[in-house]
Amino acid sequence: KMAGSSAPWIGSAYLFLQSTCETIVLPSLYESSQKKPSVFKALKLALADSTGSVNGVDMLKVHCSHPHLIVQLKFCKQENCRRFLRSYREGALQQSLQNHLQLSLATTTVPLEMELKAGNEHLDNMLKDEDRCVECIYREKPDRLRDEEITELEECLKSLMVHQSINNNMAVKDCASLNSPSLPYPSQGSSLSPQVTFIFQGQEFANRMLTPDDHQKFAKLVSKKWKQVGRSLQKSCRALRDPVIDNLALEYDREGLYEQAYQLLLRFIQSEGKKATIARLIAALEENGLISLAEELLGLHSNEDCS
Repeated sequence: KMAGSSAPWIGSAYLFLQSTCETIVLPSLYESSQKKPSVFKALKLALADSTGSVNGVDMLKVHCSHPHLIVQLKFCKQENCRRFLRSYREGALQQSLQNHLQLSLATTTVPLEMELKAGNEHLDNMLKDEDRCVECIYREKPDRLRDEEITELEECLKSLMVHQSINNNMAVKDCASLNSPSLPYPSQGSSLSPQVTFIFQGQEFANRMLTPDDHQKFAKLVSKKWKQVGRSLQKSCRALRDPVIDNLALEYDREGLYEQAYQLLLRFIQSEGKKATIARLIAALEENGLISLAEELLGLHSNEDCS
């Protein structure tokens, strides 16, 4: 036990998953409104197998970072964390997930590669030292609450379990219909409405959701500072925490700065939905001295050109 504290034992880790079969791309399957519930179901059941309990480990977020599916995990009991680590080390989790994916997706075998990280530590390199792995996971506290999407999928899965007698394909279709494919913006209650206006350089501007034109201008003009802007946005957007930004940098290194910046803002828009507003992006640009780009997005340059 971690000594001297009456606080609950809580830790966090990231599970990286990649299919070694070229025809099965896990992030693409998870991004599909039809297949997402099936992939989620397989993840949930495999994690339950690994700890011996449906609530042994909580999924907070599933990131699609091609070619990886990255699952952010939260452990609330050290015993469950240890069970998970043993299952992972012995290959039982991998085998379980492969089996559940095969059943859920009604496909042939789904060969997987797995990697486990806690912060900057690659736990695969120290699996024989269970205490050290547990300590690394304990040091990493979860930085987010569970995503609304995960909660919705959990509810969906519960209703599936209740109707086990229903044909599997039909049940998955029913489940998918609950998770409307109106991407990238989730439905939000009016209580979450962003402010109507904001001030930039003493002028008042209407706040609005980011547009495809904003997206392209940002990607084209932000250049090497895209990471700094990402870290400013991450203060209020936990989907952009450092591992995600660093992964984008590596993943789109060959495509160059435009694609890296484009993918960064895409993650922001997808995770924040209607709350991905121009005001938040302008504030992040200001914080990093990118005033000219902020002016460009607000149409100030084109106004000057026309005058």
